[in-house]
Amino acid sequence: MIEGSRKAAEARSTNLFSPCRALGMLGVLLGISNAQAQEAEPRSYSNSPIGLNFLIAGSVYSDGKLAFDPTLSIADAKFHSTTGLLAYVRSFDFFGQSAKFDVIVPASSFGAQGVVNGQPREREMSGLGDPRFRVSVNLFGAPALSAKEFASYQQDLIVGVSLQVSAPLGQYDDTKLLNLGNNRWSLRPELGISKAWGPWIFEVAPSATFFTDNTDFFLGNNFAQAPIYAVQAHVLYTFQSGVWMALDGIYFSGGHTALNGVRNDNEQRNSRAGFTLALPIDRNNSLKLSASTGISTRTGSDFSAVGIAWQYRWGGGY
Repeated sequence: MIEGSRKAAEARSTNLFSPCRALGMLGVLLGISNAQAQEAEPRSYSNSPIGLNFLIAGSVYSDGKLAFDPTLSIADAKFHSTTGLLAYVRSFDFFGQSAKFDVIVPASSFGAQGVVNGQPREREMSGLGDPRFRVSVNLFGAPALSAKEFASYQQDLIVGVSLQVSAPLGQYDDTKLLNLGNNRWSLRPELGISKAWGPWIFEVAPSATFFTDNTDFFLGNNFAQAPIYAVQAHVLYTFQSGVWMALDGIYFSGGHTALNGVRNDNEQRNSRAGFTLALPIDRNNSLKLSASTGISTRTGSDFSAVGIAWQYRWGGGY
C-alpha cells in the first residue's frame, strides 16, 4: 500500500511537472546561494598588497517577481529573501603578480508565493546556502607588492582571470521544489579587464558558469542546466578621501534547463543595473553599500536588492 501510494504520488507529480518543474527551477534561476550569476562585483581585480587578510560580513535584502514561460500555468509568482554573508579573502604573490583567494558562506531566509494551476502555493525556508571558493590571479599590470611598495603604486591597465567554484553543501531536501542549496557543483571562469584614467576606472568582465547535473531533483529526477554567459561592466570614481563609488551593469544569457533529458524553452536573457558606494572608516575598517534592480527579464527572477557589508583588514604590514 505504501509503495502504491508513492507511485501514485510520483505519477501525479509527473502529470503536473510542467508548472512544478518551473517552480523547481526557481532556486537555480534566482541564485539564492549563487547570487554571482546576477550581481555585479566592482574592483574584483584591483591590486592590493600581498599578505593582506579581509574579513567581510554583510546582508542583502531582495524581493521581486518571477518570470516563467507564458505556456506554464503559473501566475503572480513573487519572492522575498534576506541573505547574510560571511567571507574571508587573502592576497598573495603568484609568480610576481598579485592574487587573491576568497571563500563565501551564505545563510538565507527565503519566502515565495504564487498561483499554480489555479491553486495558491507558498514556501518558506531558512538555512545555509552553497559555499563559494574563488582564486583570482592578475596577469598584467598588478605586480605583487609589499605595503610599503604599494604606497607608490598607480594603476594603469590590469588584466586578470579567476575561477569560482560553488560546492553542493547547502541545505537541500529532494522532496521540496525550492531549496537554498542546489545539490550540484558549478564552476565560473572569468576574465577581468580594468583601466584607470586618473580617478576614473573602467572595468569589464566576461564570464561563463558551468553546472553539473542535479541527479536527485524532486523525487529522484535529473535536472540539468546549460551554461550561463555573462558580462559585467563598471564605471568607478575614487575621491581623494578614499571613498569610491561605482555604476554597475550586468547582462547574462543562456542557462536553459532540461528535466530527464527533455529540454525546456526557458533560456535567460536578462540585464541588471545598480550602484556601489564604499566608505573607509579607518585604516582597518570600511563599509560598503549597494543597490541593484532588474532592467529586462525573459525568464528567471526580476528583483531589486539592497545590501550592506562591513570589511575588516589586517596583516601585510597594516
